[in-house]
Amino acid sequence: MNIALIGYGRMGHEIESVAIERGHTIKQVVDIGNTDDLNAISFKEIDVAIEFSSPDSAFENIVKCLELKKPVVSGTTGWLKNYDLASDICIKNGTAFIHSSNFSVGVNIMFRLNNDLAKIMERYKEYNPMIEEIHHIKKLDSPSGTAISLAESIRKHHKGYEGWCFEKNKSENCIPVRSIREGTVIGTHTVVWNSEIDSISLKHEAKNRKGLAYGAVLAAEFIRFRQGVFTMNDVLGF
Repeated sequence: MNIALIGYGRMGHEIESVAIERGHTIKQVVDIGNTDDLNAISFKEIDVAIEFSSPDSAFENIVKCLELKKPVVSGTTGWLKNYDLASDICIKNGTAFIHSSNFSVGVNIMFRLNNDLAKIMERYKEYNPMIEEIHHIKKLDSPSGTAISLAESIRKHHKGYEGWCFEKNKSENCIPVRSIREGTVIGTHTVVWNSEIDSISLKHEAKNRKGLAYGAVLAAEFIRFRQGVFTMNDVLGF
């Protein structure tokens, strides 16, 4: 499979390594210094584009790929107000698109467990949720896309909550989220349901970026010959 990497930071390098390990070829790399290379000529032999750029450029990059009828795997967060539009452009061009706030297989298992736990907790009003996410000091968005996904899933599956808020702005029917930026932490996410007598926790701690890269390459392999908009649930068979 010929892959185009859009964004060549730490994640781009990690994806490159995993893709090569799995027998794929990095045919094109597009980064800040060569954005003009995202064109029909440079992408002629590309099978799938994997996009980990920045919130400011992600949507434009994704649309360009979709309009070239190239399947896109996107892991950039902070642009999702345009997600539905990107999905429509994907369908219009007869190609494939998958976005995830976190491609780690472990995190997606946590997403599934989080959904199930929220459904159970709707029957036990004495428990209240909170979410904590910890990342390195260079992470641009806060809270993380993963934390927002966890909160949105609780809102969807528990009628007692209308959305999320930062912990300092905690209010009724709001899931408080605590964001911490320190050192070189890859990513730690914890969902805690507290009551007066005990607490229940779900926690995922990334040891390195390889899990994210591995999941992104799996997603690329999955959508290569497909058409439509997919999620990691589709990739992992949940």
